[in-house]
Amino acid sequence: MSAPNTPGERREVPVSGHSFPDDSRTTRQHAGEALEDARNWPGMILVALGIVLVGLTLVAAGYGFEGWAIIAGIACGVCLVVGAALIVLEHRRVKALEGRSLSDPGGH
Repeated sequence: MSAPNTPGERREVPVSGHSFPDDSRTTRQHAGEALEDARNWPGMILVALGIVLVGLTLVAAGYGFEGWAIIAGIACGVCLVVGAALIVLEHRRVKALEGRSLSDPGGH
């Protein structure tokens, strides 16, 4: 029997479902979870949009458009808070499926 992560070894990956951790391809518990789990994507998109809105807020404020700066600032805050909350909630869901809490040491 070969070692679990032999370079060049091809293993069958389950086609359906969201199964974490992916023991067949890694020894770490959640390697690649952020990108593999498609349920994280809305949160990541909202955080990225929030970062873009920070720039738009600064530009609007710099050019003296106070109304647009306030609107972009509020939208920025909402996107960042909701996006971060979605990411944390999804991570908690994955941890709960394993019977662990977020504060458990994961060895990363």
